[in-house]
Amino acid sequence: MIMKSFFASPVFPLCVFCMTLLPAFAGERLFYPEDQISGVQNIAPGGANQSLSADAGSNAERVPNAIDGDIAKKVFLKADYGQGENNGFVIKLGAGPSKAERLRFATGNDMSVRDPAQIVVEGSNDPKASDVGGIGFQLIYQGSAGLAKDPGRRKWGEWIELDGKEHYEIYRIVVIKTRGSAMGAQYGEVEMEGVRKTPTAPRKKFISTALKRSTIDQNWADRADVEGTTASPSSARQLVWFKRPACVWEEAIPLGNGRLGGMVFGGITDERIQLNEDSLWDGYPLDASNPDSLKALPEVRKLMFEGRNQAAEKLAAASMMGQPKGVKPYQSLGELWMEFPKLLSATDYIRTLDLDTALATVAFSHDGVHYRREMFSSAPADVMVVRLTADQPGALDLRLTLKRAKDAQCLPAADDAHAIILVGQVNRKNAQGVNKGLRFAARVTAVCEGGTVSNKDGILSISNADSATLYIAGATSYPGLQKIGELLKADISGQSYDPNAPEMPDPEALCLKQISTAMKIPYDTLRNDHVKDYQSLFNRVSLKLDGGEAEVKLPTDERLKRLKESGAEDPGLAALYFQFGRYLLISSSRPGTLPANLQGIWAWQMNPPWNADFHSNINLQMNYWPAEIANLSECHLPLFDLLDELSAPGNHVAKVQYGADGWVVHHLTDPWGFAAPADGVWGVWQVGAAWLARHPWEHYEFSGDRQFLKERAWPIMKGAAEFVLDYLVEAPAGSPVAGKLVTNPSYSPENRFILPDGSRSMFTYGATMDLMIIHELLTNCIKTTRILDIDPDFRKECESALARLAPVRISPDSGRVLEWIEDYTEVEPHHRHTSHLYGLHPSTMITQATPELFAAARKTLEGRGDGGTGWGLAWKINMWTRLADGDHAYKLLQTLLKDKTYPNLFDAHAPFQIDGNFGATAAIVEMLLQSQIQNADGSYELALLPALPSAWPEGEVRGLRARGGFEVDISWKKSKLTTAKIRSLNGNPLALRYGAKTVEKTLAKGASFTWNGMD
Repeated sequence: MIMKSFFASPVFPLCVFCMTLLPAFAGERLFYPEDQISGVQNIAPGGANQSLSADAGSNAERVPNAIDGDIAKKVFLKADYGQGENNGFVIKLGAGPSKAERLRFATGNDMSVRDPAQIVVEGSNDPKASDVGGIGFQLIYQGSAGLAKDPGRRKWGEWIELDGKEHYEIYRIVVIKTRGSAMGAQYGEVEMEGVRKTPTAPRKKFISTALKRSTIDQNWADRADVEGTTASPSSARQLVWFKRPACVWEEAIPLGNGRLGGMVFGGITDERIQLNEDSLWDGYPLDASNPDSLKALPEVRKLMFEGRNQAAEKLAAASMMGQPKGVKPYQSLGELWMEFPKLLSATDYIRTLDLDTALATVAFSHDGVHYRREMFSSAPADVMVVRLTADQPGALDLRLTLKRAKDAQCLPAADDAHAIILVGQVNRKNAQGVNKGLRFAARVTAVCEGGTVSNKDGILSISNADSATLYIAGATSYPGLQKIGELLKADISGQSYDPNAPEMPDPEALCLKQISTAMKIPYDTLRNDHVKDYQSLFNRVSLKLDGGEAEVKLPTDERLKRLKESGAEDPGLAALYFQFGRYLLISSSRPGTLPANLQGIWAWQMNPPWNADFHSNINLQMNYWPAEIANLSECHLPLFDLLDELSAPGNHVAKVQYGADGWVVHHLTDPWGFAAPADGVWGVWQVGAAWLARHPWEHYEFSGDRQFLKERAWPIMKGAAEFVLDYLVEAPAGSPVAGKLVTNPSYSPENRFILPDGSRSMFTYGATMDLMIIHELLTNCIKTTRILDIDPDFRKECESALARLAPVRISPDSGRVLEWIEDYTEVEPHHRHTSHLYGLHPSTMITQATPELFAAARKTLEGRGDGGTGWGLAWKINMWTRLADGDHAYKLLQTLLKDKTYPNLFDAHAPFQIDGNFGATAAIVEMLLQSQIQNADGSYELALLPALPSAWPEGEVRGLRARGGFEVDISWKKSKLTTAKIRSLNGNPLALRYGAKTVEKTLAKGASFTWNGMD
């Protein structure tokens, strides 16, 4: 729960304080986002300020949600680790001298021992009191922090009454004692109320101009005031929109063309567009395999079969981890910061993302002039474009530059006086001290109508222009997945890789070429080409869920807040969220790009949460759950490119670490081909490739593309199956599945259990998830050999192993699906992963055709509970749709929207992880259409409205895809099917089900069938 770079400078403006859900009170709020705030440490009451230099912390620890749903008003403060005492913060009030009368904290951290217990509140009017070394503070209050009754996580404590007798302009709040020890102090939201000495005086804003700022974090402050009201747009059904600029990254609007991404804050005076390029990763290709693993494997297995779990874990941790033990992070490309010095206020402000067109706009008026900024990231032109206009000539004045936290500098472009370029190289040296980090560049070129442009020290200045167009490009020296795969096949060590080699892409030259080409195209044509290209994907599917028009006309953040506070029904918000998920997939995964990572392509950090890597124990797979069913099949292709590249390093790790054929990937990977166990002993999870191999098979199920199945899917699937066939071992006599094939060691991500002696363990053998994944992979391999009439001997191997595979079992005590080889007690009964229900979703081992497992799966979900992380909830929603319980699925969707969704609709794990967006998008489809059940004749059963929530009694969806090669439109009223139209894309047999009613048809390719569910 940290604002990562909060203490990077002595003074930094934060959007930090909550202003709603307050009890009636005569005073007013004193703390505001624009106030001057600084951290202090190691101070005694009345003593001088000291700078807070320790523990800037990790962004992964941020508080996920504000109590009122508005993270822009939340405090993300954390004192240094240690005792966490005598640390705090100083506020210089923009309200001027004010008399503080009461204060309260909210909890927000993950551990109550970090809560403030005793605090000191002091005031000062010394102008230097807010500086390092500042003194002159007078004691106002010393005592309880108001959290003594432990209100619970993310809840308000009691109001502390302050005996404020004087008006102070500067206040200092110091934690002198926390609940626990050696844990550091953390604060959630903080509010102070009181009376201003001069209530009518304008508030001061302690905000630097954009180009004078140096700290890059998720916060952004705009010096302008938004005045008056903003009318809602005339048509808002497909709009994500706001009435004010973003002041935290999670309120910004995402743009992307699959490769080049941006986050638009929409500032008036101070604008920020944070930039990403999908291939800008730290690291380089290397051989991470560990030969000690193969030597230790027999002993690890022996220990596991003997029940000596902890000894097995210790040996595995020492012998089986990759070298190195993890991957390097995805990184931000940089920042485009702009300042408009004359625009210090605005009326009629609106900031929008139009999902119909993938255009972002910022519009407002100032002094009778209407300004408009239109932005998009074009896939056809491969550039980002910002169009700045005003309805009066000569009204545009701005300055802009490019910034990055490290490893880069912004310079005037040598070839164009109207361009600046950010150039750099990731600082990543190998053991010999050679920098093998990627080279990268970003370029901005300005084209103006009227006015003048000057360029000095990497700052472009535009004066008195009628309009201006900014062309933005970004590139790296990453040669592409195919080239990395070829390199690793020839040189698995990766030592021959040289980012500076002549054959590597030249990022500066690429940026120049991209912009030069785009500038030759008239703006309207550039815009129209972008829209046409985007709509060729997006317009395939429409969803309308009838609801109140009043909700549609509310800004997106207010709709979320309304849902959180009142739980009011808003079906249109779910439809908007669904289409936003499709927008994100189009924007972060296009043919030829890298796959969408943990944050899609959007990350502002040099080291994002969990590296923003490709997590292959659920998250990468979840990113692609909507690809086929939401009619975005092409967006699935980058994942297959990654799997192709991983074959060589995955095969090497399989041989070196396990003595196996085929290929393996563990719980994470990256664009450099990392395939070894990573992070910790929990990374010794060998079925990542086996799970990923279901995706090319699924692509075939929807497309019917036999050439794809033969040339791309089958090598991936067979290689993954070859590994698991070699990795499986026979369970010994005396075990619960004696004589059956199991994985060993094995692990159920990322859960632990309690052994009979009270110790805790991660390792088991034959974890249920492993068995389900392997069962599915071998089954799909058998199907593929029959479809293609190939590999009969390999088919027999798969059939033999499948017959001997340990079964999925049910606990006789709880009636739930067992997660591990024994019926262990869980350390976390409500754990975020629900891995042992893989057979329910995404697989099809558990259906109504397996009634005992079907009932046990329901009990398992009930036992797991309805909480979880953003992506964890998304997975549960999909599982409830498979159980045909639409109302329970809807309940969890509401929870996800209320508690795990940021104002810009990004998923809050927390922090942001995009898989929650994609998982919930897929779940909404499966409420309306499912096609995972394959009949004996090879046809797939299309189930219409299988999990329709009662909260959506009327609606229509068009363009969903079903297995077997069908496109489906569905309309319903009063919760009953009215019309379903099914178009055959491949001429396969059609089997339809609505409730208990079924119908079968033979449709020629291109033919349609319309059904009302009755006749």
